Amino acid sequence: MPTRVIAINATLKKSNGEPSSTDAMIDLVASYLNDHDAELVETIRLADHDIHPGVTSDEGVGDQWPAIRAKILAADVLIFGTPIWMGQPSSIAKRAMERMDAFLGETDDAGRTPAYGKVAVFAIVGNEDGAHHVTAELAQSLNDVGWTIPAASACYWVGEAMNKKNFIDLPGVPKIIRETAQMVASNAVHLAALLKSQPYPAMS
Repeated sequence: MPTRVIAINATLKKSNGEPSSTDAMIDLVASYLNDHDAELVETIRLADHDIHPGVTSDEGVGDQWPAIRAKILAADVLIFGTPIWMGQPSSIAKRAMERMDAFLGETDDAGRTPAYGKVAVFAIVGNEDGAHHVTAELAQSLNDVGWTIPAASACYWVGEAMNKKNFIDLPGVPKIIRETAQMVASNAVHLAALLKSQPYPAMS
């Protein structure tokens, strides 16, 4: 059975037919999944959904996070995509991380959160400095709630400071970014397969 991969795009833009550089970076990583018997089943653009503020898995009437949560946890690998804004992950990315905080109170009898045994990697774009900082925030937050972060977990591009060119506007993807995307995809699928065959042990 192919490794199931899902992506969330935390761009601030709703779809409306408008292209997203974050989508382009997610798609670049995903383009290498078929080489490793894996498939991207869906990319969810979070801005298209009403995700209520809070730190539980269901914040009541109208909250669309529970359905997104179910899709994320049904996959083996999560590609978490975000643009950089003011040197930070987007506000929508932070909301998704806040909602995953609920995992800490949803452990099984062995003390494992719903994200245990699942892998997260990152697709980051921006026109300012901050890719390393954003990677650190995402990796620390997701690892805290149970996701496993592989080696070479982030593929990113940042343009010149104060420049208006976006990743999606590049005439071609630089070789080093393609190589990084290939490694991120390979490491994520490899680690997910290992965790499926040898789950984390229960706490004694």
